Amino acid sequence: MKIKAIIPFKKKGAKSRLGSFLSEKEREELAIRMLTDVLVALSESAIGKIEIITTCTRDELIGELRLTHRDLKSKLSVRTDARGLNEMLNELLTREEEPMLIIMADIPLATPETINEIIRHEEDVVVMPGRNGGTNALFLRRPHDFAVSYYGISFLAHIETAKRRNLSYAVHDSFFIGVDIDEVEDLIELLIHGRGASVEYLREIGVRLRVDKAAKVRVSVERTSS
Repeated sequence: MKIKAIIPFKKKGAKSRLGSFLSEKEREELAIRMLTDVLVALSESAIGKIEIITTCTRDELIGELRLTHRDLKSKLSVRTDARGLNEMLNELLTREEEPMLIIMADIPLATPETINEIIRHEEDVVVMPGRNGGTNALFLRRPHDFAVSYYGISFLAHIETAKRRNLSYAVHDSFFIGVDIDEVEDLIELLIHGRGASVEYLREIGVRLRVDKAAKVRVSVERTSS
């Protein structure tokens, strides 16, 4: 049985909370690089198909991704959909009979090993929490029996939905899935643990760690060039 992964992706105006540190162009490029890292992790996992749902056109997105990984082209498809996240995903779920992984595009530390651990769960619903109550990944064995509710405290909402619909569920707590890049301080974890296109880009534009042993916040990020 081939499991499909769905990645919602928005490039235009991406990562606005990094606006005090990165320009709009830099934020959009970082979003593309993070998506690339997620795609590589998925392609090296047991996931069979990968679909990006985006507001971009297919040709625009594929051109910017500059994909070189040999397994990605055979697994990857792109669909354009400008609707809101919940509306778009819930309409999709009603038509899906096979297991599905919904994974966010801003978790560049995701690894194929962690993805494989997630999809090995036998429960109907597996929730991977992000920080502040978000849901960074959601594995559904019976997608047509579920409905997503992103925004707000979506982690709790997804647990409650599983309970209300009498679906078995598990929480898969993973540091590498849990680190989503939204705030400037999130870049610290990416610079420490990142190995892919995202951290490479940060270094290209002069973003680095700053360590101050005398300060209350000892580790921060700084720019050395523009």
